Amino acid sequence: MTDIRLYNIVDSKASEIKKKQVDLERDIQNLIEKNLEEFFGIKFLNSEHSTGKKHKGRIDTIGIDENNSPVIIEYKRQKNENIINQGLFYFDWLLDHKGDFEILVRDNFGNDTEVDWSSPRLLCIAEDFTRYDSYAVEQMNRNIELIRFQLYEDEYIMFELVNAIEGESKETTTHTHYKQFKENYEDANQKIKNIFHEMEDYIMSLGDDIQKKELKLYCAYKRLRNFACVEIRSSKILIYLKVDPDSLEKMPDFARDVTEIGHYGTGDFELQITNLEELEESKHFIEKSYNES
Repeated sequence: MTDIRLYNIVDSKASEIKKKQVDLERDIQNLIEKNLEEFFGIKFLNSEHSTGKKHKGRIDTIGIDENNSPVIIEYKRQKNENIINQGLFYFDWLLDHKGDFEILVRDNFGNDTEVDWSSPRLLCIAEDFTRYDSYAVEQMNRNIELIRFQLYEDEYIMFELVNAIEGESKETTTHTHYKQFKENYEDANQKIKNIFHEMEDYIMSLGDDIQKKELKLYCAYKRLRNFACVEIRSSKILIYLKVDPDSLEKMPDFARDVTEIGHYGTGDFELQITNLEELEESKHFIEKSYNES
């Protein structure tokens, strides 16, 4: 594992916070499941989810993320365990049992949550991965994320995204009465397209841990969780950020609090960008959302 060291600094004197091992693998699973939304922006659905008599397996953790995409989480319990193949086995089960998953979502969150099947995800979480694990996921056309964790004394935990592979999005027939993100981009004028590309160049320059996920109705930029969601209109770009509007002394004229207003994507702070000057002024807020995600 990458040798990341944490220090506690008191009166300019540093003392190292020591690493500690997990006593039981189930302990880390319980911890993550209790804090799934805080850690990864995923709503918890079920633990040890049975795949039925035919598949004879149990999915460690199953949930739905900020973009309403299904998520399977598997934990690596031993260094030589092939977590990726196991995860793919359950991943295929999920795609063959969409109805079962949607019933699970409905039972937990009611009928208002519409599942987005264009980009289901597999998260593999472990204290360490081998280079063969990283190589294996690079050969697969699936949305697979390898995430390392490390526990420290004084009840600290760290997560590190090892790598994330984004498979091809599958087109779905839902939302046919709404124009999709690609259509909105194609219909936008050249000025808006130029602003979008400059915005995206800036966002991707903030860190090498950023993932871009193009969904049906918007484009999400994330680390372990979303920090910016972008929609394109014919004459403007809408950016939704994870910034608390109440924490700001002053909002720009082209920004608004959408906490109580329905919208796609995540974040309660909306920016409506129509020119490069507004984009330049927005960069401060985009970086703030990135740093706090």
